[in-house]
Amino acid sequence: MSQNVLASASGVAVQASRRRTFAVISHPDAGKSTMTEALALHARVIGQAGAVHGKGDRRGVVSDWMAMEQQRGISVTSAALQFSYRDTVINLLDTPGHADFSEDTYRVLTAVDSAVMLLDAAKGLEPQTLKLFEVCRQRGIPVMTFINKWDRPGHDALALMDEIEQRIGLKPTPLTWPVGIAGQFQGVIDRRTGTFVRMERSPGGADLAIEEEMDPAEAAKRYGADWDTATEELDLLAMTGADHDQETFLAATSTPVLFGAAVANLGVRQLLNILVELAPPPAARTTAAGTDQPVDAAFSGFVFKMQANMNRAHRDQVAFMRICSGRFERGMIVTHAGTGKPFATKYAQQIFGQGRDTIDEAYPGDVVGLVNATALGIGDTLHVGERVQFPPLPSFPPEHFAVARTSDTSTFKRFRRGIEQLDGEGVVQVLRSEQRGDQAPVFAAVGPMQFEVAAFRLETEFGVKVQLDHLPYEVAARTDEAGREILRTESNVEVMTRVRDGALLAVFPHRWRMRTVAGRHPELRLDA
Repeated sequence: MSQNVLASASGVAVQASRRRTFAVISHPDAGKSTMTEALALHARVIGQAGAVHGKGDRRGVVSDWMAMEQQRGISVTSAALQFSYRDTVINLLDTPGHADFSEDTYRVLTAVDSAVMLLDAAKGLEPQTLKLFEVCRQRGIPVMTFINKWDRPGHDALALMDEIEQRIGLKPTPLTWPVGIAGQFQGVIDRRTGTFVRMERSPGGADLAIEEEMDPAEAAKRYGADWDTATEELDLLAMTGADHDQETFLAATSTPVLFGAAVANLGVRQLLNILVELAPPPAARTTAAGTDQPVDAAFSGFVFKMQANMNRAHRDQVAFMRICSGRFERGMIVTHAGTGKPFATKYAQQIFGQGRDTIDEAYPGDVVGLVNATALGIGDTLHVGERVQFPPLPSFPPEHFAVARTSDTSTFKRFRRGIEQLDGEGVVQVLRSEQRGDQAPVFAAVGPMQFEVAAFRLETEFGVKVQLDHLPYEVAARTDEAGREILRTESNVEVMTRVRDGALLAVFPHRWRMRTVAGRHPELRLDA
């Protein structure tokens, strides 16, 4: 190997070691978007933190840029923000918390190296948090935990530690510990240094928190019983061996824990520092062939998200690509692994919420936006040199179905174009029904809120009002042409074609009906 190649590979490895790519996950309303905003504030890439609802003088958060998100105060699509902090490049992915958007969140979790799990101090581990953590467990993703909203009444800190260990099997290893019960937050003790950091919300809460480091003697004098309680709890943690261990954290069997309040920017600086110091940088990724692709190999990456109309003036489509190996250069010609065709990367951008800047190079761990990449789809692999293919991203089985119609025939071209766009993004799965024809496509979704998003975007982005007529189906299974012919003889069953890939989906009103039909036709193919 030549010296130039060695130097190039070494440079890629160094750049990869500077990256931290992580997702923020939680149950709805636990504070994901607020935390994303607070982290960006502490990295000095925004001047003031916004609020999820944008009330009063505070603007909305940068990660919730879609009109529907701003109106309803929820995240309905994942967002990417890239910024620098200290000598580290942060790729932060904010995810929807609502269960109806699990598919989008799952795709994001294929593109990260670690996750920050937010727990509401008053609610603890909630159902959607448990589901998302299970995905992290399956993928071996290391998880940090941030106990949020400690400025409001909530559970006892030790009880929350017990809940984490008992319900998800992760050993909690607190790195900071609160002085003052939930609702009476004075600050945190840094367990690694023993120092106390007094914290106070800035006026209005949109700026960095006011912090003051104090030695233990002064803190004990000022905070009395609260300090005594906190130090007794720390002694108990030490006795139970709840100390951070980097090996078990990276193996996803323990979780570092921090306390704070994202909306007031309390404890956020500590979290950002810990992410830089302890979160894993990009590592070799497993290919579909079962081999590992080292970070310093030739360029490779995969598309984990498509998003259209981020820039309404240009009506463009952006493919979000996670770089897995090598150095990416804008304008380079890469190969589409699925088709073997060349693909030009002339329009490559760094993403910051809705904002974008042209970039010239990027490295493993970075998320790059490829603009007007209409030839790409979710799960596609791009590479240079020897063929590389990363595992496909699975689709979730739809459980809700609705026929979409527009009564205004003058908008039909826009209607079709909008539906193609939403299907390509994975907002909904679009099915073609023989009974209804191409003018009445069927939307298939994991949750009903996906229908709301699809209808809202068709109206606001394409000027098309749609009527959605819900169908009485809850279960879908893949079948084949022979299965389609068999099912023509059955009532309360349909076979539809998924437009995206031509797959045949048999839909049933419930699992009992599917089992009955399958029992009557043993030769019938019904796959998950």
